[in-house]
Amino acid sequence: MKYNYLEIPKKVHLKLLGIDQKPSCVQAIFQPASEPSEFGKAGKSVGDILFLEKQNLLLVSLGPAKKISADVLRQAGGSLIRWLTTNRMSEIVIDAEDPIFQPSTKFSALLEGIFLASYRFERHKKSTDTTPNPVVWIQAKAHHTEVQTTVRRAETITDAINLARDWAHEPANVINPVTLAERSIQLAEKYNLEWKILDEKELEAIGAGAIVSVGKGSHQSPARLIILKYAGKKTDQEEKPVVLVGKGLTFDTGGYSLKDTANIQGMKYDKCGAMAVIATIIAAAQLEIPIPIIAVIGAAENMISSYAYRPDDILTTLAGKTVEIVSTDAEGRLVLADTLTYVQQNFPARAVIDLATLTGGVVVALGRVRAGLLSNSDRLANELLESGERTHERLWRLPLDEEYFQLIKSEDGDMKNSSTVREAHPIVGGIFLSQFIDETTAWAHLDIAGVADSPKELPYSPKGATGFGVRLLIDYLENLE
Repeated sequence: MKYNYLEIPKKVHLKLLGIDQKPSCVQAIFQPASEPSEFGKAGKSVGDILFLEKQNLLLVSLGPAKKISADVLRQAGGSLIRWLTTNRMSEIVIDAEDPIFQPSTKFSALLEGIFLASYRFERHKKSTDTTPNPVVWIQAKAHHTEVQTTVRRAETITDAINLARDWAHEPANVINPVTLAERSIQLAEKYNLEWKILDEKELEAIGAGAIVSVGKGSHQSPARLIILKYAGKKTDQEEKPVVLVGKGLTFDTGGYSLKDTANIQGMKYDKCGAMAVIATIIAAAQLEIPIPIIAVIGAAENMISSYAYRPDDILTTLAGKTVEIVSTDAEGRLVLADTLTYVQQNFPARAVIDLATLTGGVVVALGRVRAGLLSNSDRLANELLESGERTHERLWRLPLDEEYFQLIKSEDGDMKNSSTVREAHPIVGGIFLSQFIDETTAWAHLDIAGVADSPKELPYSPKGATGFGVRLLIDYLENLE
């Protein structure tokens, strides 16, 4: 491809006015719908907009005053950008010191909505649109430096999210395990991260039979293990890293347990967990988060060929445990089993968190509102739940009772990779992964299958990949003691 895939073209330009500069363009006023103001009412719902041309004002409704939260402002920012684009308005000004944006996390959320809603995946389109990207001016007089810091932080995080979205949108003929590894190396070099790539021969040599088997069906794009390291900013060299693990299935046919036509479409999004992990570590590096972080991606393409693994096969994992294959469409947990084992064998971690579009069952259980959380650590689970509430990337904890293992108990191996009954699918996925977690490792599994992509446009996300998990993980990392 001829484009620079390490950068995302801006669809909106955010600029700070000088302290003594006076805005000459339309001003955006954000106000509750339930409270009349000197300007009037914009509407009853979040994002309703009224343009008062004679007064040079754009009124953006925040809905009922009692319900105004950071995410309401995030949604309002998204509505503002869509309105500007639709109405071809070239510039607008926002007063960052409006009391409605206090505390500053609310103004940051507004900026996130602006940046996230402006993203579009247009890499492969021949553009005929000559409309200039809108300019959003930010006015701040009393707290100019603080506002500037807030703007830069929001831009850093959302740039990373939009990169994750962009790569998630790429089809399998563009991103496969091999090209994903190549891109990751270039990202690492750009952001001064250490990197290491294990190819299929090296994985086979160390005994990672699960990830290798999943990747064998794709003879042209075999499996890769991608490791990125961020050293952190603490002087304590003994500080244990947080290890983030991502499921990177660049495409999933289901293998010989072939998906039907309806469910195979969109399987390029089966790498969204990996994309979120990559985005998190590059954002963390730019934000100079003090905690050392390691990102490990298990990348494979689940295809059908004479090399592919089959139902009834028994695989030997990196942990030495054997897995009887019930379904080749339960491949993500096989990739993660070896990836999680590799992490524990090589990195003494403060915590291990994996993100994966693991099961359709979590969509049945939680819909497209929350991701599933399974963990062996109450402390880690609670920290992630709190970060989810603060960032509106919300989680719901599911159980890991030992009795669930009976659903994957095997007569011929140590376990099956899937249950033969339609029960507790997201929990079964978590129980399977837990068999590869040492009891001394604080571990959390986020099943993001319902929230990693959306079949429709959301308030600050277009249809497709959402970039779920990046804001949550950054908040978690920043709030560690």
